[in-house]
This record gives sequence, structure tokens and C-alpha cells, in this order.
Amino acid sequence: MPKLAINGGPAEAADLRGKIPRWPVFTEDDRKALLEVLESRRWCRLYRGSKVEMFENSFAKYHDAKHGIAVANGTVALELALRTIGVRFGDEVIVPAVTFIATASAVTELGAIPIFADIDPETATVDPRSVEEKITDKTKAVIVVHYAGYPANLDEILPLARKNDLFLIEDSAHAHGTEWRGRKVGAIGDMGGFSFQESKSLTAGEGGIVLTNNDELAEKARLIHNIGRVVGRPGYEHYILSSNYRMTEFQGALLLSKLKRFPEEVEKKHSNGEYLASKLRKIGGVEPLRGDPRVTKRGYYFFVLRYNPEEFGGLPKSKFIEALNAEGVPAGTGYGMPLYKQPAFRKENLKGIFPKGFQVPDYEKMYLPGAEKFTASEVTLPHSLLLGEREALDLVVSSIEKIKENVEEIL
Repeated sequence: MPKLAINGGPAEAADLRGKIPRWPVFTEDDRKALLEVLESRRWCRLYRGSKVEMFENSFAKYHDAKHGIAVANGTVALELALRTIGVRFGDEVIVPAVTFIATASAVTELGAIPIFADIDPETATVDPRSVEEKITDKTKAVIVVHYAGYPANLDEILPLARKNDLFLIEDSAHAHGTEWRGRKVGAIGDMGGFSFQESKSLTAGEGGIVLTNNDELAEKARLIHNIGRVVGRPGYEHYILSSNYRMTEFQGALLLSKLKRFPEEVEKKHSNGEYLASKLRKIGGVEPLRGDPRVTKRGYYFFVLRYNPEEFGGLPKSKFIEALNAEGVPAGTGYGMPLYKQPAFRKENLKGIFPKGFQVPDYEKMYLPGAEKFTASEVTLPHSLLLGEREALDLVVSSIEKIKENVEEIL
């Protein structure tokens, strides 16, 4: 009789979904916050003391930043940051090769060129040496991504940016609550962008925010994000030509309510992440991201493990994930490939994106070894898993152990 669930056996983690919160999580306080806005009939943030303004201030304070500018989503948070620092047509912006496509598409939306740097496969974050190699006289900025909530090596990246007179933007869409040397990410560089899309650890379905400690950049970003308007001034005074990046009052109220519980959730996920990592290291072949004492808090988006098929008798990663899913564990593959392999970066799909005469990298011929190695091995678990109790995490561990012990069934 088969032992593995993929072959019809009993699922090791059949009860797992009942032991972790159903995502997104909401409470009666969240419901009341939304109803308050609904009944107020003030659904747009165009007044002082709005829910969005209150959330901006609260989130910025929580993330050790002076200023927060809330926006419609995480993608336009990056666009706003890039526009604020003055990125223009033809500029180059260095981005990691492994990230969600918005990190790069935010660059192309401004007519600038994304230049892919390699990543460290041990941490999934951009490799400072690769960044340095990619800098040219056209480079305007570097975007680091705190991938899966693991912070980029800011000890090396920040001095590198300053040395070369470059702006540093932190893509913190995965990193709500993450700390580097005791300081929360997002405003350690010049500006940082967060996402509140439905899958994120702090969510309102959509939404985003830009953080900065620079007064001048904050003032400029506020003007850009509000169609050139100044809150508190007459509604049809516009001081610059710009677009509308604003967040709604519904989103602001929901996020403000959820933020009250969020620090406790971060603490729990950090503790559970450490616990799960320690258990997985004992199995072999499912190695978590490398530990680093400078990472003083992990605000998870994914829990990442790196799968080594040699430890599982040569079982392909796709089959391992299929077997893990069958046991009841919600495992995935992250973004699945380096960004330069996405169809969007094929020559025929880039036509019309850049003006004639622009020198654009031949993305189709790229091969960055760190990015290739990491994406080939990456297996992800959702952050909501870390909000469960330890018995839920033990089911993940025992499911992997079960597959390894009985791998001959599916070879």
C-alpha cells in the first residue's frame, strides 16, 4: 500500500489548513473601520486629518521613517519614488534579476532602462559585486528588493550608491516589519516602496506607500501623487503637471485598523520562521535562506527553502512540490524564473517601449548564475503559515521527512 499521498496514501498534513489563518485575516474592528468610512460619505482622502493621512503617519512611525505617502498600489509606489528622484528617459536603473516584474516595469514606465544585476543565491537578494559591475555613466539609481522579507545587504549597497552618487530605492513589497541591524527597512535608502496587495502580510486588497526621511523628496512626492495639488489648498490649484496616485479612505481605514495588530503578527512570524528553519536544516536538501545576525527581524512574504534534488534521490523539484501539495502543504515556486526570461523582455515585445536609438540590453541572451541557481532550487511557503502554531509547522516538517523517506515510490 502506498505511503505517499501523491500515490493515494493518507496526507500527512491533511489538517494543516485548519491550523493556519484563512487569508486575508480580518476582525470585527476592521469591519467597523470600513463601515465608519462608508457612513461618513468621505471616501476620498482630500482633506486634512483623513484616514489615509493617519495611516501614513502611523506606518511611517512604525517603520522608523519621517514621511509616508500612501498610493494606489505597490507598483505605482515604485513609479512615484523613481519620478520623485528624477529618473527620466534613457536613464539606467539597476534592479535585481529575481523579483516581481513591477520592480522592472516601474522603471520602463518612465522610459528608463532596467539593468539586471545578479543575486546571492544564499539570500535571494541583489549581489553588491554585480551591482558595482553594472554601474555606468547613465545609471541614475539602484533598486534593492528585500526578497521574501529578507533584507538586502545594506551595509555594502548603501556605501556603493553614495560613492557613485546614485539614489537607492528599497522595494519593500515583501518586507513589512523587516529589520536590518534593529532598524526597519524602507527608509534606510533614499526612498522605499511597499505594497498592500491581497497576498501581502499587511493588506487592504490593493494599495501601497512610499517612505523617506528626506524632507525635500517627501514634499515633491506628495505634490506628484496628488495631481499637483496641495492638501488644504483650493481643490483646483495645481502646481505641477502630474497624475493621480492616491489611496482611498476605505483602504486607509482598513490598514490603520490592521496595523494595530501587525507588530504582534510580525513577532510571531519571525519566531516561527526561526523555528521552522532550524527544523528544516536537520532534514537536509531543503535549506532555508542563510542566517545573518544583521537581520534582526524577518517580516515574511514567502518562507523560502532551497531544494536539492540530490538529497531526494534525484527527484525533480516540480515533482517534489507536487508531492508536498498532495500531503497538504501549500508549497509553490516563487516567481519561477529570472526576470530576464519573462516573455515581456523578448525583443518583439519590447518594440515601442523605448525610443529608437536607445541601447537596450539583449535580455534574451542573459545568464546570471546566482539568479539561475536560486530560481532552479526555490520552493516557497506562504507567510500565513507562520501565523499558525508550532504544531502546524511540525506538519510541514513531517511531510517533507515523509517524502524523503519514501521517495523511491515516485522516482
